[in-house]
Amino acid sequence: MAFCLRKSLTTALRLSSPELIGVKNGSCAANYKLLYSTTSTKKVKKVADNEMATTPYDDDVLTSGISRPISEILKELNKKVPDSLIRARTEANGFSLKYIPWHIVNRIMNLHAPEWSGEVRNIVYSADGKSVSVTYRVTIYGTDAEIFRESTGTASVDDVGYGDPVQKAESMAFRRACARFGLGLHLYHEEL
Repeated sequence: MAFCLRKSLTTALRLSSPELIGVKNGSCAANYKLLYSTTSTKKVKKVADNEMATTPYDDDVLTSGISRPISEILKELNKKVPDSLIRARTEANGFSLKYIPWHIVNRIMNLHAPEWSGEVRNIVYSADGKSVSVTYRVTIYGTDAEIFRESTGTASVDDVGYGDPVQKAESMAFRRACARFGLGLHLYHEEL
C-alpha cells in the first residue's frame, strides 16, 4: 500500500519510512476510509535512569483515506505543472522541446494518485536494429473505478546521451501515458 499523503509534496517526501505513518482509527474491513496520521516519534534518552523514551512530534495532521474517486484524481493531474519543474532541451534538428523529467512525473503521480501502478508492456527493436520502442501502461486506482492509459516511446540505439535506449524509450512512454491522464498535457498545447 502506498504511504504518500495528499497534504503536500514536501510532507510526502519528508516521510522517510512507513513506520512514520500509523493507522489512527478503524480497520480496513470495518470502514473503507482509513485515517492516517503523520505523527512521528523520536527517541529521547532520559538522563536520570539511562532509558529510552518515545515522544511524539508536534505535527499531528490527519488526512482522509488515501483513495479518492477517479474524477478527483484526474482533476488534480490536469492542473498546470509549475514552471520550476519543467525542463527544456534542444533536439539535433534545432527544435526546442519542453518536458517534465520522469522522476518528477513519478513524484506527482505518487502525490495525486498514490495507488497508481505502471508496467512495461512491450519492447520492440526495429527491423534494422537502429531504434527501440517501449509500450508502457499506467493504471490509476480510485474508490469508484480503475483506469489505465498506454503509450509508446522510441529511442535511437545510436544516441550517445545518458542512459541506454530502452531506458530512454521507457521514460518517454511513461511520461506520455501520464499525459493521457492530463499530467503535463498543457506543454503539448503551448507548442501550437
